Amino acid sequence: MEYGFNVLLVEDDLNDIFLVKRAFKIAQIPTPLQVATDGLEAIAYLKGEGKYADRQMYPLPQLIVMDIKMPRKSGFEVLEWVKSNSKRPLRRIPIVIVSSSDNPADINKAYELGANAYMVKPVNFRAVEHLFSSITHYWGLECAKPELQAA
Repeated sequence: MEYGFNVLLVEDDLNDIFLVKRAFKIAQIPTPLQVATDGLEAIAYLKGEGKYADRQMYPLPQLIVMDIKMPRKSGFEVLEWVKSNSKRPLRRIPIVIVSSSDNPADINKAYELGANAYMVKPVNFRAVEHLFSSITHYWGLECAKPELQAA
């Protein structure tokens, strides 16, 4: 089982970013975590544009964990862009939506656009930490990862 994997966290809430980093540490998984604070930044990262052109420093993620309510471009817009991308490797990246919204319309829309999972963010900090630790273990240790290099 492979222990190292790259994660792109797309989140605009600094508290949640802190909790995700802490959850990765608690889970004791040596995971490179990159952070984009809005949808436009996430797309630039995935395209390898601007400061993200250096794939040694900013490798393609093997998992995207993303909120849906963000400035400039929503998580729905990023999800749709990734899953409809003509470059197959990007479409293979699993995307887990973590949102405070438990609205069935949001949940349905995320799955219709190609989300691999949708999780409702708890309000308790400990529960948020546990949720991200669970995501890290499941997607990082238990799931087989797709090849991201062009075939």
